[in-house]
Parts: sequence; structure tokens; C-alpha cells
Amino acid sequence: MSTISPQPTPSGATSNDPLRLIDVDHVRFYVGNAKQAAYFYAQNFGFEIEQICDLTTGNREEASYLLTQGNIRFLLTSGLHKDHPANEEVVLYGDGVKDIAFTVDDATNAYEQALKNGAESAYEPRDINDDKGGATVAGIKAMGRVVHTFISRRGDYALEKVKDGGIFLPQFAKTELLNVNKYNRENPCGLFYVDHCVANVELGKMNYWCQWYEDILGFKLFKHFDDKDISTEYSALMSKVMDSGRELIKIPINEPAEGKRKSQIEEYLDWHNNTPGIQHIALLTNDEINSVGELHRRGVDFLRIPDAYYDIVWDRVGEIREDIEAVKELKILVDRDDKGYLLQIFTKPLQDRPTLFFEIICRRGSESFGKGNFKALFESLEIEQAKRGNL
Repeated sequence: MSTISPQPTPSGATSNDPLRLIDVDHVRFYVGNAKQAAYFYAQNFGFEIEQICDLTTGNREEASYLLTQGNIRFLLTSGLHKDHPANEEVVLYGDGVKDIAFTVDDATNAYEQALKNGAESAYEPRDINDDKGGATVAGIKAMGRVVHTFISRRGDYALEKVKDGGIFLPQFAKTELLNVNKYNRENPCGLFYVDHCVANVELGKMNYWCQWYEDILGFKLFKHFDDKDISTEYSALMSKVMDSGRELIKIPINEPAEGKRKSQIEEYLDWHNNTPGIQHIALLTNDEINSVGELHRRGVDFLRIPDAYYDIVWDRVGEIREDIEAVKELKILVDRDDKGYLLQIFTKPLQDRPTLFFEIICRRGSESFGKGNFKALFESLEIEQAKRGNL
């Protein structure tokens, strides 16, 4: 596994802080069929199917596939019996994000401090050990179905060893030689970091959950967008971006705003059992043109931006280092703030329910989220909503 991205430390954090978040340890998806989902993400997005934990490794409860790319670790989990929580959630929500897990120094201390700060327990601390080391994990409930796991690792399961290709946790085993892994190493997509995870919540709940992240985990408000920033003729939403600390993770929290028709937030909630959750994950690349070009070649479906967007965008954005004809051909969005510019593009939903999707983002100094692109993006989203009969 690559170690492209450094191990970030939140600004102002000290080793005495039990809630010092060291890294995004992994993002866990609950899915209907982990094996099939693993091949989908591997073949379409270039992830390596690196490790497995299932019946063949001694796990009688669930099957989990560890997918890696750069410093991104996705864990796809399916239940092996009807009463497993993953199977119950797939019925309610379809495939989607269950857990954004954070590496910490001591999971028990982090969990206990979070409870003191007002968090609700998802599950109590437990140890996963063998003679090579292990980990302690504990979880708290966040918005809707989402959990945040704290995980502290030791021995052969230390995070740096996992990043270097070590075994993820006890009961995991390396996959045998897979042609898809060989192909992905020879044809990389260049994704290497989880830039941010966007949550959708009900009307009137955005400020509640922003305050929750501040009170429970010590996040700070990073950006705020209101319905004047994010609106079209038909729909609008509001968003606040919560920041865990420099270069670790940002969580924008969206709620619908009044409009003539349904916003994408309302559509998400309608098809997500009216339950808040993670709407999209932004994956960072250092080369948007090559990454998006490779993803197109693999058959990834992206939102289509009208050609007229490119007639005016350069007056707003100015000069960029990328080939502007390639940017236009690939339908990549571009925006600039006072720190630099960014390039971004959004996939269509990754499953039949119009819920979870990915963003592919490249930052050239910019710390924003493409405010100048909101109108064009949301008009494209509305076209897709209309096709689905959900606008």
C-alpha cells in the first residue's frame, strides 16, 4: 500500500487529548454482497482488493473486504445471517456508509471522553487480539445510521504497518493473486485520500449536528453556505462544513431549504428511509485529468455539465496548469478561492437508489468546495432527478 499522504495531526491537539484523531482509519460500507461490491469498486475506481475476512478466515458472522488505494481504506461488509445488522440496514437504506472510523491513541479513553461530552454509545470498547498484536475498538452514534469508531492499534496491526501492506486486523488474510489487482497496479487511477464526507440531515437539523461535532469531537466550523449560495430556479440547500483539524477530515452537513421542487437532499432522504447519512465521499487526486480520464475509460458515469459552463468559467477562474480543452472534454468543474483553485467532478449514484456517490477532487491550493460551481452542478443534478421522477 502507498503511503503518499502524511499522518496528519489536528491543529491545537496534544498527546494528552484523548480525542486526538490521528487519521481516518477506514470507512466501512454495509452492502448486500461484499464480494460483488468489491469487484465493482476495484474495476471501476481502481481499488485493490487487498484483504478478506470471511468464512475462510474463521469469521462466521460477516464477510468483509478491505479495499485500498493510497491512504484510502474502504471496508465492505455483508452479514452472513439474516439477523446481522448489515443485512437489516441494507433492507432499510440500500448499500451505503455505516462507519467513519478514526485512529486514536487509546480507543477506550476516546470513547469515554466522547460519552462525557454527551455522545451516545454505539458499542462499548472491545479488544481484537492475537499473538501478533491487536486493536481496541469502540463506537459512538452520529447522525442517522452513521457511527464513528475509535480504533487504537498495536503490534503488527499498528497503522503504519497497515499502510505498508500489513494485515488489517486479526482474522483478515491477504487475497490470492487477483487479475484485477494486477491490472489496477499497471493502470492506476491516482486516488489517494479521503478529502471529505458529506452528510445529509433533515430540515432544521444542520445546526444541531454541527454543534454535536463541535461539542463531542472538538470539530470547528470551517465554511458556511446558505440557500443564496446553493440554489437554482427549483431547489436549494444549506451547508456547514465542520473541520476536525488540519489535513485530516472535513464533514460538510447539508439540510434542504425551501424551493419550488425537491432538492437533492430531500431526494436522498426519501430513498434513505427518511434517515440522515453520508451522501457522498470526496476522493483526492494529484492529477484530475489523468484520474478522471482513467475512470471514464473504466466506464464510470459522471454528471454531465453543459458546454455553456466553459464559455464563462475561465473569466472567473483565470489561468490553470491543466489543459483547458481536456477539462472541457471530461466535463470537469473548476473553481478558485483566495488560496488557489480546485478541480472536481461528481459521479452519478453508485447503486440503484439515488443516494451515495463519489466526488473526485484535485486541490491546487484551494481550501473551498467549489462555491462557484454550485449552480451548474445543481442544475445537472436536477436533470438527473427529473429522469428518475424525483424532482
